Amino acid sequence: MRLRDHLIARIAADGPMRLDEYMSVCLLHPEYGYYTTRQPFGRAGDFTTAPEISQMFGELIGLCLAQDWLSKGAPAPFTLAELGPGRGTLMADALRACTAVPGFLDAAQIVLVEASPALRAEQRATLAGHAVSWVDTTDALPDQPLFAIANEFFDALPIRQFIRDGAQWRERQVGLQEDRLAFGLGPSLPQPSFEARLADTKDGDMIEVSSALGPAVSGLADRIAGFGGAALIIDYGSWRSLGNTFQAIEQHEKVDPLAAPGRADLTAHVDFEALAQAAEPCAHSALTPQGVFLERLGITQRARKLAATLNEDALTNHISAHRRLTHPEEMGTLFKVIALYQNGALPPPGLEP
Repeated sequence: MRLRDHLIARIAADGPMRLDEYMSVCLLHPEYGYYTTRQPFGRAGDFTTAPEISQMFGELIGLCLAQDWLSKGAPAPFTLAELGPGRGTLMADALRACTAVPGFLDAAQIVLVEASPALRAEQRATLAGHAVSWVDTTDALPDQPLFAIANEFFDALPIRQFIRDGAQWRERQVGLQEDRLAFGLGPSLPQPSFEARLADTKDGDMIEVSSALGPAVSGLADRIAGFGGAALIIDYGSWRSLGNTFQAIEQHEKVDPLAAPGRADLTAHVDFEALAQAAEPCAHSALTPQGVFLERLGITQRARKLAATLNEDALTNHISAHRRLTHPEEMGTLFKVIALYQNGALPPPGLEP
C-alpha cells in the first residue's frame, strides 16, 4: 500500500485530517514517510542546506559558539547539540574549526537531536572519531550548560493553518474530493488563543501555528535558563506568521504537496515571534538576516583565504557558494538567525540584543 492509499483510507474512515497530522504522516510514517524512504540532502536529493553548500558555514557557526563558550566562562562539561543535523556535515565542519579553541572539544559532550534511524546512521559515519550520542527530543538533553545549533530544523515542524472568518477562524484541512486528496475548510469556530491576531488580520487572512514548536523550544530554553549557554537558530521565516507558506519540495522544485505524499519534503516558514515567546524566560537576540550574520563573523575574509588555494572550477564554485549564503537575492535575506541565551548575558557574536 502506498502512503497516498493509506491516507485516503484513513480520511474515508475518520474524516478530514488537520494539516499538522498530514505533515507528520508524510514525513515520519515508519514505512512510507519521507525521512524513512528518501535521501533528501544534496544535489542528488531534494534540497541543499547551507552546510552542504560550503564548509565555511559550519566553520563559522562552530567558532561563533566556541567564542560564546569562552565569553561565558568556558563551562565544563557542556552539551554541544544540534537539532536535525542532516548528514552531520555542519557538526563535522564546526568540530574541525574548533580544534583551534583550547579546551572546547575536551569539555564538549556532543548530542544530536534526531529521530530518524536512517539519518542517525549517516551522522554516525560522518562523525566517526567523535563520541556522539543521540536523543529524540530536546527535553531529553542533559541538564548542564548547553550550546546548540538548529539549522533548518523548525521549518519542518508540522503546522496548522487557520483562515479568519469575522471574529472566528476556519481550519484548513486535508480531505477527499472524488477519491483524491484535496484541501478544504473546517467550520467557523472561535479561537481564543488567536485573540491578539484580530488586530493585525482581516477576513480571509491565513495564519500558521505549530503546536510542536513550543515543546521543542522549551527543551532548549529550560537548560539555557537554568545552566547557561546559548542556542543559534537559523531558518527561513519572519517575525510573525501571515499568509500561506506551506510548501513541498522534490528534486529542488516546488510541487503539489498533495500529489505524491511521502515523496516530497514538507515545510513552512518559521514564526520567530512565537519561537521567542516559547523561549521565555530566556532572552533572545534581534532577528538578523543570515547574510548580515555571516559577514559579521568574517565569512568574506574566510572566503578570500580559501580562494587563494583554489583555481578554475573549484574557485568558481567557491565564489558561487559565498554568494548563495550571503547575497540578499539568495539565502542572505530569506534565512534569518536568532539566538537564545540567559537573561543578563550577551548574545553570541554576530548578533545584537
